Amino acid sequence: MVDILHRIGIKDGTTEATYEAIATRDGVASWWISDTRGDATEGGLLDIGTGMQVKLVELRPHEHVNWEVTRGPEEWLGTHITFDITQDRDYTILLFKHRGWAEPVEFMHHCSTKWAVFLISLKQLLETGTGTPGPHDPHIDNWS
Repeated sequence: MVDILHRIGIKDGTTEATYEAIATRDGVASWWISDTRGDATEGGLLDIGTGMQVKLVELRPHEHVNWEVTRGPEEWLGTHITFDITQDRDYTILLFKHRGWAEPVEFMHHCSTKWAVFLISLKQLLETGTGTPGPHDPHIDNWS
């Protein structure tokens, strides 16, 4: 198994605001995919765009969020997307993991770059109040 890993620091961010952005429907719609619907409670399902669905497996307020992909690209099915949140002086640190890829296929390279794009969107949302969720995100190739 292989994983996608990223780390971002949010200047003057709070663990509370960061958690809300990744653990609520409106939060996710503000930085990842604007067409996000569903139930953002533990055990609930979020529909992301036209073909993705994640189950909110674990929610620890202001610390940790764990999603399991239940619908989407074949390579994503059964993978887990986790966010760990800590505070380091005037930065909120977010450790992102997309865990459980069967192998590092070319699509994984694309997804790693796109996750970086969306995590920058999350950072912008929390620092400026405005993210760039899909479909307004930068397109990087023919899979975007």
